[in-house]
Amino acid sequence: MRILITNDDGVDSPGIHELAVQIEAAGYEAIVVAPDHNASGTGTSVGGLSSDKPIAVTSKKIRGFSGEVYGLAGPPAMCVLAGVMRAFGSTPDVIVSGINAGLNPGRNVAHSGTVGAAIAGQNHGLRSIAVSVDVVMPWHWNTAAKLTVEVLPHLIEGPSHTVLNLNVPGLPSNKVKGIRWASLAPYGSNRGTMTLKDNHLIMTNEPTGYEAEDYTDIGTVKAGFAALTSLHAAAEVWGEEGNPGELFHPDHGIHAASAGHNIRAGRSTFVPTRYDPETYKSG
Repeated sequence: MRILITNDDGVDSPGIHELAVQIEAAGYEAIVVAPDHNASGTGTSVGGLSSDKPIAVTSKKIRGFSGEVYGLAGPPAMCVLAGVMRAFGSTPDVIVSGINAGLNPGRNVAHSGTVGAAIAGQNHGLRSIAVSVDVVMPWHWNTAAKLTVEVLPHLIEGPSHTVLNLNVPGLPSNKVKGIRWASLAPYGSNRGTMTLKDNHLIMTNEPTGYEAEDYTDIGTVKAGFAALTSLHAAAEVWGEEGNPGELFHPDHGIHAASAGHNIRAGRSTFVPTRYDPETYKSG
């Protein structure tokens, strides 16, 4: 079982170091490929890919970890893509992204580079988990890594194309009450506003006053549990009318998940090395 570990805080961040050490100690073959810089907020971006523009890679070391470690001049999703395309040896079986310095709950998952890396793995049929820990000093990297290792065997045995988002309280491991399934919170505790001044955008945060429901990821962490949510990107949405292959007609309406229409997971788009249209068509 080969695990590619990445993050969006950078290859030198303490969270990814703790994660690598604990995953290897649990008996997995692991390799670290992470941005050589802080790439927070990059989502699923892979940056500028071009055959005439090489991507810089730097060999690194992590104390207590014997696997290969690379810093890559690109966002976390690119690190995953490089692993899938066998730039660092055989294709990984699982992607572990984190440990992010700060939670990634609710709508944050759409912008998080930590979650984006996991979604990049899902897009190629892999099982992935994104891990984040609450901002509490001192940082509880050990707790988040320990819980990740606890979930890993179940992720490995689960369906392909799985992405789990794990948000961990900033607590010692013996103080965490357990891991609980949670839904994405519809709001955050703060709301950002932007002001244009002197050709610069200035961002400020204001409290929303939102009290997170107990079943949401924010509420779950606040209650002392680690929050676990299963996500799926690159999904299709279909209503009752307007099926694949039919001409668009206004009477079909517009398909939208917000209208209660059906969500169907997209197929993996990873094309075999030798492209055969019939093989690709069959899934």
